[in-house]
Amino acid sequence: MDMATVQDLVQAHGLWLLAPITVLEGPVVTVIAAYLASLGLLNVYAVYVICVLGDLVGDTLMYGLGRYGPRILPARWQLRMGMTKSRRLGLRDHFRDGGGRTLILAKITHSAGFAALLAAGAGRMPLGYFLWYNLLGTLPKTLAFVVVGYSFGYAYATIDNYLFRGSLVVLVALAVALGVWIWRRKSSTSMEPAE
Repeated sequence: MDMATVQDLVQAHGLWLLAPITVLEGPVVTVIAAYLASLGLLNVYAVYVICVLGDLVGDTLMYGLGRYGPRILPARWQLRMGMTKSRRLGLRDHFRDGGGRTLILAKITHSAGFAALLAAGAGRMPLGYFLWYNLLGTLPKTLAFVVVGYSFGYAYATIDNYLFRGSLVVLVALAVALGVWIWRRKSSTSMEPAE
């Protein structure tokens, strides 16, 4: 297959191929699609819209897994995973009061997104609010990836490497912060005098 044939295929069917792939893997696919748009093979505006929609569909699938997935697991597995009734109630309270901030932060940091999406579903955040806050986080994030891909898409492998490293650093920082918070909380409760 020569390069002209590949270009013809991408121009004819590129957006149809892009749509399902963005559901599974967003950032790198967005960068590559925007790079193809910079070469004139795809429409950059259509790439942006499809990547936003694909990201939202993928997020909604993760939300559904968090909301309905635990129901199909046996009760003992739910307990092993730590999904006690009190934790579910805690998630409901959190996603009722501050879930939007959590979703936007997870979307921007890119590393905690998977857990936040599952937790939003498990916490039964109303789907309309879930989609709204995810849209607010997805629009600028996808735009940034489209701009990077359109401008520097030829270096997509390097960009993917930096995305992975950056996400890993943020994830480790969040884990350390969570560990310190839990340690301080346990320390403060163990120092309280017994009545």
